Amino acid sequence: MSVQEFPAPSEGMLLTHFLTVRDVSRSRAFYRDVVGGRVILEENPCTLRVANSWLIMNPGGGPTPDKPETTLRPPAEGDPVSCFLNIRVADIWAVYREWSANGAEFLTPPVDRGAELRCYLRDPDGYLIEVGQATGMLQGRFAEPPPT
Repeated sequence: MSVQEFPAPSEGMLLTHFLTVRDVSRSRAFYRDVVGGRVILEENPCTLRVANSWLIMNPGGGPTPDKPETTLRPPAEGDPVSCFLNIRVADIWAVYREWSANGAEFLTPPVDRGAELRCYLRDPDGYLIEVGQATGMLQGRFAEPPPT
């Protein structure tokens, strides 16, 4: 690992996303081989550069002195989703074909939602990932608000 590649800004801040995973090597392979991330640090914590963002992955665990009463764990099967990765792409069909060929299992092919094309997949731990391409929103058509 090169110190220059690690997400440690010399000023200001840099946003990373932490995933609690069951198997670091399996998740590292998914984000490297399917999503196209570049591994910066293999483990402790696994750190990847993905496009213009960073992912950090480690196994879960119980409370620590700096996070008392907090337990980290990957989502359980069927858990409601409270957050997810949102990956914006220039050509969703190209990404869909490439990632599918690399082993990704999308929930559906890309769907035209008017404001955007989007589709979803899950990583090996069950984290939801949205892949979206802005279409209508670039012409001022945005998502319909949910019914009241």
